[in-house]
Order: sequence, then C-alpha cells, then structure tokens
Amino acid sequence: MPAVGTPPARPALRPPALAFRRTLAGILAGALTAVLLVLLPSTQASAAPVLLSQGKPVTASSQESGGTPATAAVDGDTGTRWSSAFADPQWIRVDLGAPTAVSQVVLRWEAAHAKSYRIELSDNGTDWTSAHATANSPGGTETLNVTGTARYVRMLGLTRATGYGYSLWEFQVYGGTDGGPTLPGGGDLGPNVHVFDPATPGIQAKVDQIFKEQESAQFGTGRHALLFKPGTYSNLNAQIGFYTQIAGLGLRPGDTTFHGDVTVDAGWFNGNATQNFWRSAENLTLNPVSGTNRWAVSQAASFRRMHVKGGLNLAPDGYGWASGGYIADSKIDGQIGNYSQQQWYTRDSAIGGWSNSVWNQVFSGTQGAPATGFPEPRYTTLDTTPVSREKPFLYLDGNEYKVFAPAKRTNARGTTWASGTPAGESIPLSRFYVVKPGATAATLNRAVAQGLHLLFTPGVYHVDRPIEINRANTVVLGLGLATIIPDNGVTAMKVADVDGVRLAGFLIDAGPVNSPTLLEVGPQNASADHAANPTTVQDVYLRIGGAGPGKATTGMVVNSDDTVVDHTWIWRADHGEGVGWETNRADYGLRVNGDDVLATGLFVEHFNKYDVEWYGERGRTIFFQNEKAYDAPNQAAIQNGATKGYAAYRVDDSVDVHEGWGMGSYCYYNVDPTIRQDHGFKVPVKPGVKFHSLLTVSLGGNGQFEHVVNDTGAPTSGTSTVPSTVTSFP
Repeated sequence: MPAVGTPPARPALRPPALAFRRTLAGILAGALTAVLLVLLPSTQASAAPVLLSQGKPVTASSQESGGTPATAAVDGDTGTRWSSAFADPQWIRVDLGAPTAVSQVVLRWEAAHAKSYRIELSDNGTDWTSAHATANSPGGTETLNVTGTARYVRMLGLTRATGYGYSLWEFQVYGGTDGGPTLPGGGDLGPNVHVFDPATPGIQAKVDQIFKEQESAQFGTGRHALLFKPGTYSNLNAQIGFYTQIAGLGLRPGDTTFHGDVTVDAGWFNGNATQNFWRSAENLTLNPVSGTNRWAVSQAASFRRMHVKGGLNLAPDGYGWASGGYIADSKIDGQIGNYSQQQWYTRDSAIGGWSNSVWNQVFSGTQGAPATGFPEPRYTTLDTTPVSREKPFLYLDGNEYKVFAPAKRTNARGTTWASGTPAGESIPLSRFYVVKPGATAATLNRAVAQGLHLLFTPGVYHVDRPIEINRANTVVLGLGLATIIPDNGVTAMKVADVDGVRLAGFLIDAGPVNSPTLLEVGPQNASADHAANPTTVQDVYLRIGGAGPGKATTGMVVNSDDTVVDHTWIWRADHGEGVGWETNRADYGLRVNGDDVLATGLFVEHFNKYDVEWYGERGRTIFFQNEKAYDAPNQAAIQNGATKGYAAYRVDDSVDVHEGWGMGSYCYYNVDPTIRQDHGFKVPVKPGVKFHSLLTVSLGGNGQFEHVVNDTGAPTSGTSTVPSTVTSFP
C-alpha cells in the first residue's frame, strides 16, 4: 500500500535487521517484498505442535527499509524484525508449501504493533477466511489458538497502534505437517550399513564379500556403507567397489586407524581405471602395509578427511589409464604418485610431494603442492581456496550417532582437523529422518516440514514429485551412494532460496521420461544474499543413462547466490544401457544463474549441447574436466548456427566478471571422427573475465578442436593426443 503523507523517520527501537540483499539494499518503503527465507536451526521434530513457518517463503505488502525485510519475521531471530510502511492496511504472509493443519499463531510484536488485525488462512493465496480477529490488540507477545487447514497464513493489519508501521520480531505458525502423524527422528541405519568395531569377528571376510558383489557392478542396484567405530584395526585390506562408501566413525581421522589399506584397483577392467566411478573413502587414518596405498579411481570417487601415513598411488597396477579425481581435507605424509592420472584436483590438504603431471593437475589450499608450471609441467596451484565448507559426516559421540557439519572457511589452506577438533556443529541423529528404501517423496517433504534433516541409507529411491528442501540449514546426507530416481519426468530435488542447505553424498539418476531438471538449487529469480551461510553441494552426482534409458533437459540448475558446488560429476552416459544420441538425450549439464557461485572440482561430460552455461556474475571455477559427447552422429548434429559445435564451458556475453583455473575439454567423436569443434571454451572478452591454464585434447584424433578459447589457441591435430594449451586469457 502507498504511504499516506511523509512521516518522520522512526528511531530504531532495536538493532536493525540484516541487509536484505546486496542489490536490493536500498529498496523504497512501500515496495512489495517477495523473497525466500533466511533461517536458523530447526526445532525438535518430536515436539507438538510443530513450528511450521520458520524459514518458509514469506511476502509482505511493504517494508519500512532495506534492513527490515519480511524474511526477518520467520528467521527464528528475535533481534531481527519485519516492519511495514507507515500506512493502513498492511499484511505479511507465509507460504507453508502445502495445505497443513494449523493450530496456533504466535505474534511477537515490536513496540509498533497493530491495534486491530485478522489472522487469515488460504489454500491458494487469493481466497481468504478469518481464523482470528481482534479490535484492541495489547501488543507484546500474543499466542493465538486457531483451527483450520491452509497453505498460506497471513496477518492482515487493519489499524496501527502507533504512528509507525506494523513491526514483528517473529511471525510463528504452528500445527501438524499435513494432518498425518508426526514422523520420528533417528532409528537404525538399515541392512546396507555395516558397522564394525575392532572386536567384530570376520571383518575381512565381510568386506571381501561386499567387494565381490560390487567390484564390476557398474550399473547394479547394490549400495553399501562400511562404517568403522573408533579404534585400531590390523591386517585389513578393504577393497572398494562400485557404490561403496568406507568411513571412520570418529570425529577426527586419527580416531579410526587401519594398519592396512583401502584399495581401489582395476583388475575387473583389465588394468584400465577410467571407469572406476561412484565410491568414497572418508575419515580414516591408514598405515599402508607396503608404505603406499593404492587409490586408482576416476570420476565420482572422493577421498576426504583421510590421513595416509605413507604414500598414495593414484594409478592402477600396471599403470593403465585413469581419469580422476578428487582429494579434500586430507593429509598424505609421503608422495602422491599421479603417474597415469589424466587430471586431478586436490583441495585444502597437506601432502608430502607430487610425482608428475599429465594434462591438468590442480591444487588449491594444499600445503606441499607443486608450484604452478602450466603449460609444462601442467600444474595449476592456488595458495588458498576462496570459500570452502567440508562435507557433513556421520560419527559416534560415545554410543550416540551424530552428524558433524563443519564450519565455513574463507581463504582456506590445509585440513580442518590438523589442530584437533574441527569447528562446526554436531547434530544428533534424532533430528534426522532416517530414509530407507520405500520412502516416498511425500513422506520426505513432511519430514522436512517437521524440522527434520534427511539421512538417506544406502539404496535406490523412486520419487513421484520433487523432494522440497525449503528450510534453511537443512542437511541432506546420503550413505553408500544412495540413489534417487525421478519418475514421470519430475525434478528429483528442489532447494528453496534459503541459507545454509547442505546436500552431500548421493546420486540422482534420470528416469525414462524427460525431466526438465534433475536438481534445482534455488527457484528462478532467486535473489537472497547467502554469502555468510551458503548452500553447498558436495559429492552429489547426476547421471543420465547407463543404468537404463534416462532423459533430462538440464542436469543441475543453480539459481541461489553464493552456492558452493564442491565436487560433482554430471554425466550423460557414453556406455551402459539406454545410451544413444537421442536415447539418453540431455542438452545441458550445469546452468548457473546465481551470482557469486563457486565450483571446486567440476566434472561435466557428454551433453548434447553446452556442458556448462554460466549467466551469474562473479562466478569462479577451480578445476574443470570435460569430454564432449562421443556419440554425435555427424557435424550437422552439433552445429550451433555458424559455430562448429557447442562449447564445453560457456560464459554468457552479459557477464562482466568471471574467473577460472585449470580447465580442460576433450573430444572423442568416435561415431564420426571427422567432426570439428570450433573451441572448448566460449567467453566474453572483458577485463573482468579471466581464465588460467586452459587446454583442449583430441583423444586419438577422433575429432579435433580448432581453438582452445574463442578464437585463441592452436588447433589440436593428429592422433598423438597432445593438448593444445592457453596459459592465460585474455
């Protein structure tokens, strides 16, 4: 509503709320506000009634200033507030996401309160019914018992009690989640989580049995987590196959020690490690039997929070091909033998040395890393990582399971645990809904609405609607490469434009009906500032085809500002079942619309058009690995107007600031080796757009690149698989 007259400036009665958003900080009073939440930790889900409104999408008729947005009334912070323009009437409305049984509304007024108002309910946001009305409100804190079912709840202020606007510290709506029963938190971890302690009999035999099942089960349905309680384990060689996670259950890697190895080799594929995908090792200390542990992996195989008291060999026995890889928050006392690894990214770690480069070896925040030498040796090294927040992990506090959520770091270098207990938050398992096969998306959404986090146990899950993560600071953690398959062309998961969501440790596998997207981080036109508490996407993998027919127009869309994508593999399958140029059609891998998004360890491959498109400002990528789609039938199939082929990584012409380090694109057009690709990278030529250590490679002469970036860089040629490089651009 427009303000009446020009009232005097109002003195602040409490400290002002946080700034609304960088680009909206000067919004005028009376403007319509429509943003999504800023929020604090969830309430205990077992309590009744449940707080439904905290962190939910909220809109208002107006706001007094940039420091008093509507989101401040649902953020759980009694030191921040929403305040309206100085006029009648005004309203604030919260969207609960789905029709929900409402039993109570709590209004925590600032001194500028309503004299008369109504609490109204609606299923559609247009047609309203009154649940409570008063003509003489006392202000302060009002607890109102109401009855009804609604998706939208609003306070409609009719008459102000002061000359100022309407001002609420908190607007809290309580009730059930959908009229169904309250879901329990915690519980057992299901049959595919195998927990060991040093006294467990037959550990080696059990680990060997699981490896035998999973060694070559590249597209199988088995999923396993091998979890080791704190203690010392001797004479153990844990070989890790597909969809297998091995992890210690201590708070620090040194709490769980192996006198033995955690091994990945490639005997199942005749010494070729380029298909050793989808597995992980975390939170262990290793004393390798030979002095060197072998971890010969390719994409989607993370090595996190590990301490190797010796060396680490990244190549398979016989030094066959390998196409990894990723290390983070780890300490390797000895040398890391890169050997045949085509590319590798190491972040926020400490290493005793590095043996050699092949095409693209990248380091950020890594003590002991070799200096930048690109183009020869092909090392790209950043002293620190601009923003990082380690992946959440399950651990035991005595006999109680908890999830540790590490704190955000800026300009990070070295591990989080070198000085002892890392900084962060411990969340009891009782605050998680433990997801087991057979759970529905409706149940998961109800759990989130209750205030629960989600812990997916190892398994394969079908969803008939999006999993909606619309509460700030929600943790969604998968064990054993838990896999989500969207049915009937839905998006598997959507995250609201809220603070601090953590997605980690799961695979989304496209279904046979085309999905517009598989994962959306923030809605279209998301605008909230999350710099202080970003959403992180870690060890989250997307797959289209391979396990069967799958289709998706775009793999992942990032709309929320400040998101950190830390190690993802977004893959349109080039082998397996359901594979063909149109059979597993997927035009785009990753699209970034948000500002200030950081990608660390970005692997995106084989999409029909652009693998990565970037529209947001101030984006940064540290390490990028790409192959163009193998199966293009001919030049016409990839022709992009007058341009030969779609770039692997395109920054939109509208972008003014963008930077990338250590980025490579390869082509292997094995259906039509005569295909020519104009470039691997297409970016605007502006002072703020900078790239370092770029390369393109033709694998065995199956197709060729004309340039590396735009019209810069020598063409690839011949069959010798020698990269064409550009050290810096422009």
